[in-house]
Amino acid sequence: MMKRAAGAEDASAGGRRPELDRALLLRCRDRDPTAFQAFVVRYERLVFAVLSQMLGHGPHVEDLAQETFLRAYLAFPRFDPDGAPPSRWLLTIAARLALNEKRRGSPRARAAPEPPESVDPETERGRHELGRAIERAISQLSDEHRVVFVLAELEQMTVPEIADALELNSNTIYSRLRTARQQFDDAVARHRARDVWRFR
Repeated sequence: MMKRAAGAEDASAGGRRPELDRALLLRCRDRDPTAFQAFVVRYERLVFAVLSQMLGHGPHVEDLAQETFLRAYLAFPRFDPDGAPPSRWLLTIAARLALNEKRRGSPRARAAPEPPESVDPETERGRHELGRAIERAISQLSDEHRVVFVLAELEQMTVPEIADALELNSNTIYSRLRTARQQFDDAVARHRARDVWRFR
């Protein structure tokens, strides 16, 4: 169906692209293969971004992305094009698959981010270490806190949207997001403090 690089998690940078139009979604609901291919092309980067942040990089992410779109294809006849945006509906499927995968305790590896090009070694080292610190901070969140953090901070979903996607009440999402942000900020702050101390 698709093949994406493990680094596709940068897809959400620069803001969201428009949702697919209603006419194409109706064709997807009718199992039109051309329309569904357009659906995959539009949303695969978003799915890879969320799965990579929740589970780390590797072939397991592609497997779960494939399963996400397979489940979407099978569920499309019940999709309401006048209801939730398709991205939110699809992310609900992806997030639940990722949480189920985590609950099974499958080992996951997270690759180091690729260093930026054309920068001096000191800047490259600093960016690399900060990137690793951010990834570690996200990976150290519990599964329930990580999915809320990723959907809110990386995918810019609102609290009501996340609550609807995960079938939880908004107060629970607010609480988990507040905790996740605090834990994330503390972890990154500890990294920065160590870095400052090292060069004093």
